[in-house]
Amino acid sequence: MARRVHVVGQGGVRLAAWEFGEPPREKRADGRAERPGVLLLHGLLGRASHWADTARWLSARWRAVALDQRGHGRSDKPAAGPFDRDAFVADAEAAVEQLGLGPAVLIGHAMGALTAWQLAARRPDLVRAVVICDMRAAALGVRSRQEWSAWLASWPVPFATLADVRRWFGEEDPALDRPRPARGDFFAEVMAERADGWRPGFSRPQMLAAREGWVREAHWDELALVQSPTLVVRGLDGELGRAEAHEMVRVLPRGRYADIPDAGHLVHLERPAEWREIVEGFLRDEGLW
Repeated sequence: MARRVHVVGQGGVRLAAWEFGEPPREKRADGRAERPGVLLLHGLLGRASHWADTARWLSARWRAVALDQRGHGRSDKPAAGPFDRDAFVADAEAAVEQLGLGPAVLIGHAMGALTAWQLAARRPDLVRAVVICDMRAAALGVRSRQEWSAWLASWPVPFATLADVRRWFGEEDPALDRPRPARGDFFAEVMAERADGWRPGFSRPQMLAAREGWVREAHWDELALVQSPTLVVRGLDGELGRAEAHEMVRVLPRGRYADIPDAGHLVHLERPAEWREIVEGFLRDEGLW
């Protein structure tokens, strides 16, 4: 089962989250649940529902909560923002505190992984461990901004059907190196039906604003401040290169590395069995499973 819960983020932004499994029945004297918490943070353009499979198997031992970050899914999309790094980190902090998840395991994909390690660096008291899934610590640069903006503009919206969404993003998008059905499913999940067809359920200018946080800035210094056990996972065909991933592990005080063959950027969706084995193994080795 999954139930929708709400969090008030930075500036009063209303955030939607989903708790998978049975809600906690008992709490400690400090108000926190007896079952340890895990907060799942999706990547840019994503939404909490992309974590459904992961959250379900985690819920056997954890309070598994997946958050729709600001501008995404069912959460508020404030016209005036902000969509900077501080806002995303403050929202995640609010989710851990308001839902009584801390100290929590933070599992993040791409942008969500950056949010996870920034929160761990700033509030180590709220974090047990971190899983970083296919996110770079280096700045991407202005050229990346231009390329990504052009890619967003290339989408043939509106789509007539969700099957068209799956086919374009999974097979026909010129940015693809080969067909990736999981990518088609990913984008079908973030579309909303309008009068003229299916369109993204988010604002593309807001997504570009959110992405600026790692286009212009590197995040090595914050990575080095993460004191909790941290696993860096990459797909061999993903966006995080091997050399950079190993450098991230070296910089982390308690870093570990894992990779998954035959997986691209959407590692957890493309190779769910291998993803589960690696994450469970990490938590078990750290005495958290």
